[in-house]
Formats: sequence, structure tokens, C-alpha cells
Amino acid sequence: MSKPWTTRAAGAAALLLVASGLGALSAASATATPGHGAGGRLHAVRVCTATLGTGEANCHAKVLVDSKGAYPASTSPPASGLDPAELKEAYKLTGLTSGGRTVAIVDAFGYPNLERDLATYRSQFGLPPCTRANGCLRIIDQTGGTALPRLDVGWAQEQALDVDAVSAACPDCKILVVQARTNSFANLGAAVVTASNQPGVVAISNSYGGGDAADATYGAYYNHPGIAVTASTGDSGYRGGSYPASSSYVTAVGGTSLVKDSSARGWSESVWSGAGSGCSSYNAALAAASTFDTGCTRRAMADVAAAADPGKGGLAVYYPTSRNGSTWGQFGGTSESAPIIAAVYALSGNTAGYANAIPYSHAGNLFDVTSGSNGSCPTTQWCTARTGWDGPTGLGTPNGAGAF
Repeated sequence: MSKPWTTRAAGAAALLLVASGLGALSAASATATPGHGAGGRLHAVRVCTATLGTGEANCHAKVLVDSKGAYPASTSPPASGLDPAELKEAYKLTGLTSGGRTVAIVDAFGYPNLERDLATYRSQFGLPPCTRANGCLRIIDQTGGTALPRLDVGWAQEQALDVDAVSAACPDCKILVVQARTNSFANLGAAVVTASNQPGVVAISNSYGGGDAADATYGAYYNHPGIAVTASTGDSGYRGGSYPASSSYVTAVGGTSLVKDSSARGWSESVWSGAGSGCSSYNAALAAASTFDTGCTRRAMADVAAAADPGKGGLAVYYPTSRNGSTWGQFGGTSESAPIIAAVYALSGNTAGYANAIPYSHAGNLFDVTSGSNGSCPTTQWCTARTGWDGPTGLGTPNGAGAF
């Protein structure tokens, strides 16, 4: 089980922030959330803050920091962060296995200590080892080789969240990490294609995005029938389309706030205010969604959702703060929900055809999220939860693997 954060001097924690290369963070990148650390009340900030050029994407991970913008460094997981047992309990995944199917993670840049940090995470929670030596873990470059790219600490933190989320939801899944040379769609897309060509891959998780874009431009990278390609919808609330989540070829994954309660399920969910949603200006609507009153003439997002609120449902993660340093923290964003859903597809073993259509035929096997909003929008269901489909959470969240 998770243990409380230990706190150190705020000055020492601040050194971790400087070492990470995150630097100053704008108010727009931060959202308030409950919690206390060395510098007081915690809030969530983006870990990838680069100004994007044309044809580039940023990761969607968010991490809790204190009021000074410093990581609350700890040798143990945060008590408020979801651990694997809690995640599986919340989504009725306990006891399900994948039979060793492979989930691929596509991200940009390198993470030299990924295997070491993943081992710490899995050991902490009693999960079986997942190493290169035992064949559970593979890390390759975007061409399938071993010339791994340079470190970017923000994107490495994204990778830590992704591999820990897959481990939590599906401990027996094999994990393939494909590291793109840069955060351009050309390189990220090439990494997705490489992932699709690796034996055993049944799902590919993409926890990044840019502005809405056309499948005519980038769709060939994400068009892989027979493999569940998931993509995070973003962390800025209602905003219209965000690619690749707005692609007609992927499962667009929104986000919720997840809290433990005394209900029969034991957990409750509402819309996470940061969950991305909207309608693509370019890409075709899913035929499977035609009877769900999305209100979009073209591609609507999201399709499904999972925990994404960093403060209410954020995952405990062991992650890098510099080239050599790592610590425990609490992460969220739709970067959390996308790999969870990829892992659930692996647990189901059902990825025939275009996997984004499958939940629309089994919506009754999801937890319908019916409260909360992610902003203001011209059509209510694009930003406000309701019975059935809505933009921030799609059809709902996993209730076992039956909807997938």
C-alpha cells in the first residue's frame, strides 16, 4: 500500500526542480489540487512546457508540486496517489490477466534510467519484475534499433507515468517503449509505425498531442486495424480537437476525478475539469458513434475515459528529476488515462478491426460518468457530463474489460 510522503527542506526540493530543467512554469500550466508538501499546498503543473513549432506535440503529463514549484521529494509513495491495487479495484480489473500481451508506449526523447526506475516502482507494490533480461521490457528507438535519443527530463517523466500506469492496470503485460528522436509528429508517428510492426503488440498508447490536424496529413502513422491505438485528449478542458486524439483511427481517452467512497462500487467519478474534449474540424465521425448524439458533424472526442485528475485519482509514480536522480510523486493528466485504457484493451484481448468502435457496442459495460464539466461550450454535451456519451468522458470508464 502507499505510504505518506516524507518531507524534506524546501530548498533541497527546489534543487530537484532546477536539476529537472523544468524552470519557471506559467500560471496557465498549473491547476490547484489538494495536498501538502514541504512548500505547503500542492498544485499540478505540466512536465512538458516547450513552445511548440508547426508539426510538434507536447506530452500531457502533470505532476504535483508545492507552492514554491518544487517536487516534494520522498523515498516512499504519496498516500494520496493511487497504487496498483486501488486502480484495479476502482475499475474492476482485479484478477484479470493479459496472458503476456504487449502494450507499446510511444514518447519522445530518451530516459536512460527507465528500467531502473520501473524496477523500483514494481518492487514497491509487489509486482513481478519487468526487465529486459526476462523479456518483459523492451526499449527501442523509432526505427526499431538501439540508438536511443538524448534525455529530456519532462518527456522522461511522461514515460515514467506511462510505464507505471500500464504496470498498475496490467501487471503481466509486457511493455515496449519506443522513443522518438524528437517531439515532431513525423518522428512520433514513425515510432508508432515501428511499434505496430513489433510482434505481440496489441495496444499502443500515445500520451501527447498538438492542435487539431487532418488524418490526410498524419493518419497513416496511426491507422493500424487490429491494434488498439489510444491517445490522450489533453489537459486544457474543452478546446475542440487535439491530434492524434481527434484522429478517426484512435481511441480518444478523456479524464475523470476518481475518489474512494462508501458506495457499492467503493469509488465515484466526475469529469476532471482539465480533460480535453471537442470536435475535429477535419476528420470523419466514427460510424460506431452515430447513434450517441455527440452533436459533432465530424470526429467527436473522447470515446472513453479513466482517472486523470492529478489530485483526485493521480497515480503514485517513481520518476526522474534529473539524469541521475529519481523520487516518488503523484501524476495525472490524460497521460494517465491513455495508458490505463491501452492496458485494459490488452486485458480484454479484443482489438479486432478499429478498436475505437468496440466500446460503442458495449457501452453498458462501462461506468457512466454523469456529473461535472470541463468548461463552457456551445453544445452542452461537448463539455458537461450526462447519461450516455459526453465529451470529457466519452461513454464512461472501465468496469472490468467487458467494454473493450
